[in-house]
Amino acid sequence: MSMNRRRFLKRAARAAAGTAAFPLVVPASALGKDGAVAPSNRIVVGCIGVGWQGMNNLRGFLRQPDVEVAAVCDVCRKSTDYFMGNVTAGLEPAREAVEDYCASRTTSGQYKGCSAYTDFRDLLLRRDIDAVTVCTPDHWHGVIGVAAARAGKDIYCEKPLANSVAEGRAICDAVSRYGRILQTGSHERSNDSVRLACELVRNGRIGELGAIRVNMPNDEPHHAQVRENCDPKPTMPVPAGFDYDRWLGRAPWAPYTKMRCHFWWRFILDYGGGEMTDRGAHIIDLAQFVNDADSTGPVELSATGKAPREGLFDTFMEYQFQCRYANGVRMIGESVAPRGIRFEGADGWIFVHIHGGRLEAEPESLLTERIGPNEIHVGRTRGDHRRDFLDAVRSRSQPVAPAEAGHRTATICHLLNIAMRTGQTLAWDPQAERITNVPELNRLLVPPMRGAWSA
Repeated sequence: MSMNRRRFLKRAARAAAGTAAFPLVVPASALGKDGAVAPSNRIVVGCIGVGWQGMNNLRGFLRQPDVEVAAVCDVCRKSTDYFMGNVTAGLEPAREAVEDYCASRTTSGQYKGCSAYTDFRDLLLRRDIDAVTVCTPDHWHGVIGVAAARAGKDIYCEKPLANSVAEGRAICDAVSRYGRILQTGSHERSNDSVRLACELVRNGRIGELGAIRVNMPNDEPHHAQVRENCDPKPTMPVPAGFDYDRWLGRAPWAPYTKMRCHFWWRFILDYGGGEMTDRGAHIIDLAQFVNDADSTGPVELSATGKAPREGLFDTFMEYQFQCRYANGVRMIGESVAPRGIRFEGADGWIFVHIHGGRLEAEPESLLTERIGPNEIHVGRTRGDHRRDFLDAVRSRSQPVAPAEAGHRTATICHLLNIAMRTGQTLAWDPQAERITNVPELNRLLVPPMRGAWSA
């Protein structure tokens, strides 16, 4: 392990040092019973990051009969400037949404209310919280994920698992060391149709898998806005109720401007990876899953792309890429429609549409094939990615998108961005997680860590 990687792991551990390392026992609230769920038998959840996707996940967990949301955390209290007019996101709206929902469904005296925090470490100190959701901007996933695992919390972490290869490995190591359950929010692999496609390919219904074609277009209105806003942005006053320095976290300091933050951060490499890590973390994840590569990755990657040359946004809006796996399978990607992934074999192909999982195939009769009892089966979830996480929390078994799978998918996305940034073809060692042909590029696997997060 390189000195850079050792240094990052030490920094991540120190950043989480404010979190107590509690005894690693299965909480009483994670021991479910049939029928009605008593308060003492619920999974108690804290939600870290309650912007747009964070609120979606919060509401999804609220609807689960065996969940109690006891706390929320965000660096923005309720600023409409930060959330661009959205008054239903942020710390106070999230707390109110939880309390309104729970008050309408619980008997008087049973519900204790929802606490609100601006510092995730205060939430993690709560001994009654069994699991957390991490729905912050991507550059926060690493520090919070490691801290949550050390605090003995199970984790539902949005995709991509982390915003760098080193952070993803640190999360995996922490989850393993502290015996935690982590579900990456790559929910496409919970679709029944996707799991059928996986079984068809793995059981040879299209013949030997030779190529995987990935379509990741940048053709939606928000992509057009990125292209149209490539000029430098003015420094603005930080909105009231928004802790901007805490939002920046371990990322380099930069002056506040509205389009640096809510939603748009994903098109700035310090905080996200553009469409490559946004929808790419869904689509490339299916390539990994179907190719049975959840614990490994390609051995060679190359990519070319176009990114804005100046201004705030610097992620790639157009790209072509190729990856080669050790088993000979090639993955070829372009920024073209329709959004999805095609698995090609000698005897046919299957295309999976993102989002929703609608299938097309040639021959079409593939989609009516039955998988025999002695063939490869990948199982089914109960139709909901969050439910699969909760079932894994109770059984202490791996969910459908565990930390290692999320890390390996995100790694491919990051390596393709590195290939585009440098113009280099990358020889990759999936076991050592090192670039072997241009060793000096390994520095790009480790993010800069600012201020207290680098102590």
